[in-house]
Amino acid sequence: MRELQQLLEQQGLLLVFLNVLLEQLGLPIPAFPLLILVGALAMQGLISLPEALALAVLACVIADSVWNLAGRRHGSKLLRTICKLSLSQDTCIRSGLNVYASTGPKALLVSRFLPGAGALFTAMAGMHRTSWLVFWAYTGMGALIWAGTGLFIGLVFSDTVGDVLAWLSQYGSIGFAVVLGALALFIGFKFVKRRLLVRRTAKVPRITVQELAERHHSGQSPLVLDVRSMTPTMEEGIPGALAVSLEAPIEELLGQLAHPGQDVVIYCACPKELSAAILAEKLKAHGVEHCWALQGGLEAWQAHSAIEEPEPQLQS
Repeated sequence: MRELQQLLEQQGLLLVFLNVLLEQLGLPIPAFPLLILVGALAMQGLISLPEALALAVLACVIADSVWNLAGRRHGSKLLRTICKLSLSQDTCIRSGLNVYASTGPKALLVSRFLPGAGALFTAMAGMHRTSWLVFWAYTGMGALIWAGTGLFIGLVFSDTVGDVLAWLSQYGSIGFAVVLGALALFIGFKFVKRRLLVRRTAKVPRITVQELAERHHSGQSPLVLDVRSMTPTMEEGIPGALAVSLEAPIEELLGQLAHPGQDVVIYCACPKELSAAILAEKLKAHGVEHCWALQGGLEAWQAHSAIEEPEPQLQS
């Protein structure tokens, strides 16, 4: 513990900047505990609180600017990458987009307190082409709230932080094992939950892009539903498809059908067509028998369209 305190006294400000920067860029190295510890040391006059706060905010703004720029340039491809790294791939983009759509850049004020939301929301700000001045204002204020909260906790509970460090110096291996065990249980729970969802939705019938194109050419075009969440820079979907929300009331979804027996094909841009399969399940449960998820989703359609000209025009 003494060695840690000496290190923080000598290089604390540099460690704060690097730790916060790397965490906000996406590395799994939590910075909030360090902010609490630095706050406790600042209470003892061993480190400059204003400088630590300023460096933490600067690191956040730099990292957020990188994510914002990536969102502007790579759009939905970046979101799909973030989604694939998520433990809740079927909902991560959709729920994040819904939150940002309803709150706008104000979401940046609290995004750091929500696991995995920081990079997602800053990328969305770039996709929405939020002006840089507005973005920096909100992300800077959010960084100030987040870093200030960590430092303030350390200031208020400086004695407790010292006791915790003393305990960790004596029983650190036990505490570390408990934390790792809890993390493993959480990841295991999310993994099992996802596997069960994938297994369940795998029973939903799929239709290939080729089969869908053949139906169109034969004059038997089904109703095509686009269940992706929409953003200003979202990739263009299947022509003629009707955009719907997975959270929409079932009555609203059924109202899109010309008649209960109409063929319906649903597509999304998520792994294993999860969102499309979930909506297909929902419709089948309410009497829509002829309902399929598009195998491979939007990516499969784009690959097919690249080799087939002209691009099929589906009619709803």
